[in-house]
Amino acid sequence: MSRAPEPDEDDLDAIAPPQPVFHVEQALLGALLLDPHRLGDLTGIAAESFSTAAHAALYAAINTLPPPDPAEHAKNTTWLDRVLAMGRERAHALTASYLHSLIQVCPWPRHAPAYARMVEAEHARRRLQTAAEHLVQSVLDPSHPQPVQTVLAEADALGAVVDGIASRFPPRAGVLPRTAAPPPPVGPDPREAAEEEQLLLATATAHPADIDSVQWLLPVDLTLPLHAGLWQCLTALARRREAVDPVTVLWEAQQRGLLDDGSEPRDVLRLLAEPAGSVDYWGERTLQRSLMATAHQAGLRIEAYAGDPANTPFQLVVGARRSLADIAAVRARWQHATGPVPTRQPRPVPPSRAGPPTTTTAAHTARAARATR
Repeated sequence: MSRAPEPDEDDLDAIAPPQPVFHVEQALLGALLLDPHRLGDLTGIAAESFSTAAHAALYAAINTLPPPDPAEHAKNTTWLDRVLAMGRERAHALTASYLHSLIQVCPWPRHAPAYARMVEAEHARRRLQTAAEHLVQSVLDPSHPQPVQTVLAEADALGAVVDGIASRFPPRAGVLPRTAAPPPPVGPDPREAAEEEQLLLATATAHPADIDSVQWLLPVDLTLPLHAGLWQCLTALARRREAVDPVTVLWEAQQRGLLDDGSEPRDVLRLLAEPAGSVDYWGERTLQRSLMATAHQAGLRIEAYAGDPANTPFQLVVGARRSLADIAAVRARWQHATGPVPTRQPRPVPPSRAGPPTTTTAAHTARAARATR
C-alpha cells in the first residue's frame, strides 16, 4: 500500500509539491467540481489514488454525494458547500477559496478522463515502489523465524501489484525502463558466505559422489568468482566420472584459467583440504543465500524503476516482471532442493506362470512315486 497522507496535513496549494501529478489532481478535481456528472466517465481511481490528504478527501466527498441538478449547480454553491463540509471531516485545512481555485486552474473539464488516467498511473507507480520497499525490508530483517518464506510471500505480494497494474496498463513489447539498474548489494556478512562456500567446496572434493545430489546448485549461487569457478570444476569432473581430489581440482582450475587472477595454487589446495559436514547442507545454505540476494537485488531494481517518474506504467510492468522472473528461477531450484524427496515405488513382481516341470523336478517326482510302492 502507498503512504496514506495524514488527515491534518496542510497540503494545499500554499505548499504544493513540485510533482506534476499534483497539478493533474487539481485539474481533475476542478473538472469534477465544475461538472460533477463527469464522475461517471472515470474508471480506475479511488480516494487513495490521490497524492495528498486534501485531494483524497475532496474526491471521496465528490464520489459520495449525489450529483446536483446541472441547472441548480450553475446558479448556486449549495453542492460545493456540501462537498467542502464533507471534505473537511477528513482534511481540516480545506477552504472554500481552495475549491474555487481548483475550478479556475482546470484547463478543460472535458479532459477529466485523461486527467484520471494520469492520476491512476502515478498511483500505480507509488504502489509498486511501496511493494518493492517491503520486499527489500523483508530481506534485510533478521528477526523473521522463516526468512525464505517471508521473502517469497513479499515477492508474491509484489507480483500481485504488478499484475494489477498490467490489467489496467497492458505492457507493450520491448518497452523497458530507462532507469539504470542499481549495483548488486553486498550481503549482510560476506565473510560468513565465503567460509561456508569454502566448506561446500572442500566437502564436495572429499565426497564427490554427493555432488549429484545437489544438481540444483549453480555456480552463480556462489558469491566469489573463484568459488564459482571451483564449483564448475568439481561438477565437470564429477560429470566426466574422473578422479576428484584437491590436486585434480587444481589442475582443472588451471585449465579453465581460474588462476589467472593471481590466486596461489597453495591457497586453492588449502581451501579444498578442510571438509566438514555434508554437501547437501552447505549446498542448501548457499542456495538460500543466493535466493535472498536475488530477491534483494530484484527489489532494489524495481524500487529504482518505480522511483523514476519518467517511466510509464507499461515500462514498470515489463521491468518488474523481468526482475521477478529472476526470483522465480532461483525459487524453483530452492523448492526442488528443499521439497519432499519422492519415494520410489517398488516395481511390482510379475505373477508366476505355471510351466513344464524341469528335469530335476520330474526325476524327484518319479523317485517319490517309486518310494511309495
